[in-house]
Amino acid sequence: MGEAASPETGADTVDPRRGAALAARWWKWALSAPMERSPVADTTGEFAGWRQPSDVWFLAGTYGGRVVRRCPIAAGKPVFFPVFNTQRIALGLSSAPWRVEASAAEATLNGVPLKVHEFASKRFLATGIPRVAWGLWCALDPLAPGQYVLSIKADAGGFAVDTTYHLDAVEF
Repeated sequence: MGEAASPETGADTVDPRRGAALAARWWKWALSAPMERSPVADTTGEFAGWRQPSDVWFLAGTYGGRVVRRCPIAAGKPVFFPVFNTQRIALGLSSAPWRVEASAAEATLNGVPLKVHEFASKRFLATGIPRVAWGLWCALDPLAPGQYVLSIKADAGGFAVDTTYHLDAVEF
């Protein structure tokens, strides 16, 4: 399996402003896909490469439940993904994001725990609609070429996420 220099390093390099901006960008990315190609609805990893930005690789969350995805990702790019997240339409004075109390939220890369950070975005436009986002997120420094297993688990009021990514970091 590939070796990350230090799986926790990437999480430390994302300051709150950058993390909030990445969360908004992640939602724009996730909401841009038609449902039949949605990386979030994808149960196999087939659509993981959907319109990836040039400076970061986004991994999709899920709509809950257990999902196992196998996919290539770009080696040498930082990785950003939700452990648990929400977004909502932000109209008028009601622009605070939904914050959800999670009883569990964790991610591991090759069995090594990752730092999970809370980020809330400023208002942003996605699909032409003003929105705000909140979430528990992880970031990784660029991965060296190789194979990795990423495990993501969260629970909030009985809504559970249990995702395993089998990642193949390759040169694109």
